[in-house]
Amino acid sequence: MSRCLVTGGAGFIGSHLTQQLLDAGHEVTVLDNLSTGNARNLKLFEERPGFRFQAGSITDQVLLSDVMTGQEVVFHLAAAVGVKLVADDPVRTIQTNIYPTESLLRLAIQGQQRVFVASTSEVFGKNPKETWSEEDDLQLGPTSRPRWAYGCSKAIDEFLSLAYHRKYGLNVVIGRFFNVVGPRQVGHYGMVVPRFVDQALNGGPVVVYDDGSQVRCFGHVEEVVGCVRQLMETPAAFGQVFNIGSDQPVSVTQLAQEVIRRVDPSIAIKYIPYTEAYGSDFEDVQRRVPDLTRLQTTIGRKPGKSLGQILDDVIAWKRQERNSGS
Repeated sequence: MSRCLVTGGAGFIGSHLTQQLLDAGHEVTVLDNLSTGNARNLKLFEERPGFRFQAGSITDQVLLSDVMTGQEVVFHLAAAVGVKLVADDPVRTIQTNIYPTESLLRLAIQGQQRVFVASTSEVFGKNPKETWSEEDDLQLGPTSRPRWAYGCSKAIDEFLSLAYHRKYGLNVVIGRFFNVVGPRQVGHYGMVVPRFVDQALNGGPVVVYDDGSQVRCFGHVEEVVGCVRQLMETPAAFGQVFNIGSDQPVSVTQLAQEVIRRVDPSIAIKYIPYTEAYGSDFEDVQRRVPDLTRLQTTIGRKPGKSLGQILDDVIAWKRQERNSGS
């Protein structure tokens, strides 16, 4: 049994990680300021032995130092997340994603903790390759486009983490998440699957940005979190970056069609330009598919649930939420 800290543990991925850690018998402290996390996620296990919630921000260095004391493993998931949030408030993105990570890494050296740092496929930027491996070049867009602030800030987190590993021997693992989806995810911040499902359950139309030819891969949160936990128990993973997600590509239009087929085949798809959704200075990535060779080689597994299985899970959860009046 380990004592674990999960920053951002009230969020979508963080709450699933917290639940799996508790199920495995670990003690878990969650630090979250509930700005994008949801207190309802924590109610699922607030009465469970070994669970503790600390309200507050990772930008509070005194609080961060306090909650890290005595921990053995730190899962750093707290961040400014979502395409819409990043586009609307790039200052918050940079301030939340960079400075607290450096403080956390410095404290982890003092406490000799293992650390998982959550990163993102956004760091690859506009790399034109068919699939992206962890050693591929990062090709971010111009600084005049706010969306690249997120990928850039997380890339700096990665540089910092690897620097602490090389200089101080910090046992750190970096995970680049690729479109993680599942129950408890909300569409407020640009997440496409819950947004499509909500629109379909409301009778449509399902709104697709641009022409819908963008290619993405969607990994189930339970499988992704399972990979994270296994990486942190694998010494060979320390000091490395891992793509974590599904490697089964699908276009956004195909995603919309799959949602509609499961909810109501009569629902229409409506296409709108990016400018209408995010403003005139938005720039997107056409294709985002990970190479999962390193993950598979290191822990012997990768997320494998099909898109259909994932959508069935999300739709069932959304319907349950609506029936319960949540």
